[in-house]
Amino acid sequence: MNDTPYHLRAGTAAGDGPYDFAVDPKSAGWGYSSLRVLTLPPGGVHTLAAGDSEWIVLPLSGGCSVQTEGQIFDLGGRESPFTAVTDFAYVPRDAHAQIASGAGGRFALAGARCERRLPARYGPAGAVPVELRGAGNCSRQVNNFGAAGVFECDRLIAVEVLTPGGNWSSYPPHKHDEHRPGEESELEEIYYFEIADGPDRTPGLGYHRVSPSGHGRNTDVLAEVRSGDAVLIPDGWHGPSIAAPGNAMYYLNVMAGPGVDREWLICDHPEHAWIRSEWGDRQVDPRLPMTEAADSADGGEIA
Repeated sequence: MNDTPYHLRAGTAAGDGPYDFAVDPKSAGWGYSSLRVLTLPPGGVHTLAAGDSEWIVLPLSGGCSVQTEGQIFDLGGRESPFTAVTDFAYVPRDAHAQIASGAGGRFALAGARCERRLPARYGPAGAVPVELRGAGNCSRQVNNFGAAGVFECDRLIAVEVLTPGGNWSSYPPHKHDEHRPGEESELEEIYYFEIADGPDRTPGLGYHRVSPSGHGRNTDVLAEVRSGDAVLIPDGWHGPSIAAPGNAMYYLNVMAGPGVDREWLICDHPEHAWIRSEWGDRQVDPRLPMTEAADSADGGEIA
């Protein structure tokens, strides 16, 4: 296991502001992707200045209201990423948003530098496509709330992945660090992790690997990851993300890049791509799906 500037341990990337975690293009040394994690106490209020980036406000635990562009979006949220799929709100560039939580909670703000100014919108939990990917001990759940082709953004792509304890995600290892039309898109990526505690409430753990692809910075990471950790991926083959037995793993992927088209095109590592051929004869892990849409009937836009 090695410490690198690409593995950010919980509490080490809080910066000087109100956030538990904050990475932007300047601190990451890249062009587009940002992520902030905000904790609000009961009755807490935070003002987000979007600047040159578009943002999605995604509850990790608890609910909130997001007031922006003359609208109020009431997010029902969830108890934790391991209990439900959540609703969310989109905040356009050059806007200001007030995030308020009556009961308190934790909220991810996923962002990307962009050019177009799209309208502020509410994303209902029930409209989030839940994909079961892989098979056997490579099974995982992907909540495609901000995927390309699912929810319109200018550059931002964001999804959640849930992996049962003992399973491998982000496998086979893949990359997206070159622009190759129709085959691969160039995207910077942030992995933000939450790991479920064990039955005796001991902190959970997992592992994440990034290996050099010969492009960019030749990023090389082998990290033990715990709740609140993040891994930055400017380039390289990334995967697997391994959930320790007894510890379910959640990660939030935030991606953006310079391509004209907003698309997620990946290239599998040639030494490991064969694993896909074995999935056809294997069942998806019966523990999946781990979560379904939270009841957002009372959420949405308030005039």
